Amino acid sequence: MSCCTRHLRRTAPTHAGSHNELVTPAPQPQRNGWSLPPTTMQLVAWFTYAYFTIVGFGIFIPLLPSPWNSVSFGVVGAAFFLHLVTHIASVSIDPAHPNVRAKNYSSALPTFDKGKHKHVIENDYCTLCEVEVGPKAKHCRTCNKCIADFDHHCKWLNTCIGGRNYWVFFVTVVTATAGVFLLILIILFIFIEHFVNPATLRTAPQFESVQNSTWLVFLPLAPVQSSSSGLLGVAGFTLLLGLFSLALLVHLLGFHIYILFNKVSTYEHLQRKTKRQVQSSGKADAGFKQPSPDSEDTRKETPSETSAECELTMQIETSRSKLEYTDERQLASRLSDAICAEMKRIKSSASGVDHSYYSTGSSTHVMPGTVGATTSDESLSWTDSLRAAIRQLKSETSVEDTPVVQNPLSSSVMITTVEDHQLSVDTQSDPPLSQ
Repeated sequence: MSCCTRHLRRTAPTHAGSHNELVTPAPQPQRNGWSLPPTTMQLVAWFTYAYFTIVGFGIFIPLLPSPWNSVSFGVVGAAFFLHLVTHIASVSIDPAHPNVRAKNYSSALPTFDKGKHKHVIENDYCTLCEVEVGPKAKHCRTCNKCIADFDHHCKWLNTCIGGRNYWVFFVTVVTATAGVFLLILIILFIFIEHFVNPATLRTAPQFESVQNSTWLVFLPLAPVQSSSSGLLGVAGFTLLLGLFSLALLVHLLGFHIYILFNKVSTYEHLQRKTKRQVQSSGKADAGFKQPSPDSEDTRKETPSETSAECELTMQIETSRSKLEYTDERQLASRLSDAICAEMKRIKSSASGVDHSYYSTGSSTHVMPGTVGATTSDESLSWTDSLRAAIRQLKSETSVEDTPVVQNPLSSSVMITTVEDHQLSVDTQSDPPLSQ
């Protein structure tokens, strides 16, 4: 059993602990795209290329009338052949840095420890490959090696694209785009002519020995009979697959033309894009937390519906408050007039008693003891008379003329409080009657 004989190396755990951990060695670096195991996308790419080659050169191009079949064999064949050569070259070339290629690929690389190094490459030195690298070199996690002038890791080729194989990769994309585009044009022509003029597609000598409803494929070497529906089914499927492949290839080709025009790599383009997104999101967060003065002025000049409703409510409440306090002042004024009138009456009566008491005339009508007692009784009962006058005034005032005024805490009615306050003020301001 190979699992029992596999060598493991004991290293210190990444996080501090009381026990050591068994860590398997890091995967060995890939030399090129032929390294096993192949990726799923790499297998799909090879299958698609093989399918287009078989149906294109075995079914559709032989159906074209002469001399278009010969021209198509030459042009489309050149595009497919050049794509095959460049595809194989892109996969076979090792894009690693020269110092990495000089090392032995059979030895496993050490495991990256974030506790010792913040980045894999520091000061143009790779801590995993343990070699000096260039400023544009990057350590690919999939290939597990440093790539000179790193652009991206291509899953379709199962290898990295760098300075050594970038232009070969670019030609691979161009030839694939051209070959698929030409094949789509041929299929569209056959699909249309099959319904418009089928005789145009039956110019080969082998069609003379078969019926009109029978079609031949894989001409001229190995003719195989096929039905009309079978031919149209294969043409429809190939057309859909070709359109999908063409869309991906055009997008990929357009992107690489764009980065070549801007003189940046795919990795640098993605870094700049990520940096712009981070900066834009940071500005958006800052603008949300701290609005600019211009935005505040704009909001003041054009208030929202919520602020307008709030302002209208405040105006209504202010109007109500003004009305209530105006009625309160009117009531207080009427009460003050009644209180003043009563105070004048009491003072005048009290003044008459004092005058007769201190008079130089005869005092046979009023005795001093009687006068003192009368004056004392009047001084003690004037507040009761005043209260009675206020009650009479309140009874004369209707409820509609005297609105109820409540304090801000919605407590009891404030009329009694006003009366008591007025009485206390008058009591303090009135001089005591002489004994």
